[in-house]
Amino acid sequence: MNITIIAVGKLKEKYLKQGIDEYAKRMKPHAKLTMIEVSDEKIPENAAEKEKQQVKQKEGEKILDKIQDNMYVFALDPHGRMLSSEKAAETIDKLALHGKSKIAFVIGGSLGLAPDVLRRADFTWSFSELTFPHQLIRLMLMEQIYRMFQINQGSAYHK
Repeated sequence: MNITIIAVGKLKEKYLKQGIDEYAKRMKPHAKLTMIEVSDEKIPENAAEKEKQQVKQKEGEKILDKIQDNMYVFALDPHGRMLSSEKAAETIDKLALHGKSKIAFVIGGSLGLAPDVLRRADFTWSFSELTFPHQLIRLMLMEQIYRMFQINQGSAYHK
C-alpha cells in the first residue's frame, strides 16, 4: 500500500518530528510512506473573511497539485465524520481489497481546507470535536495509520 500525507506548512517542532519519524519507521513493513509539505500562505493580521478564503484557496491549489487521480483521499476536517480506530482500520482494509492501494491523507493549514479540496476528498474525517494544532494532527494521524495496520494484523499493539 502507498500512503501519502499531504500537509500545509513546514513542521518545525523537534518533538513532533521525532514522533513522526518513529511511526514512519514502524510502518515500513506495512506501507510505502510519502510525506509532502506544501507551503502555507501568510495570513494578514486582522484578515477579513474574504482574505482568509483566498489563503485557503491558494493552499488548496497547492494540495490539489499533489493529489494523483488514482488516489483515495481522506481529508482531515473538523466537520467530517468521526471513526473509531477499528472502523478506520476496516475502511483501509476494504480499500486494499478493492484494489485502491494509493491513499492520501490531507491536512490543511491553520484555517482548514479549501472547499475544492473537500470536494475532491473521497472521505472527510474528523478526529475529534476538540481543536488541535495542525502540526500535532500530523503525529496523531501517523499513530492512527500505524494502529490501523496493527488492528488489521491482529497485533497486541491496539489492546
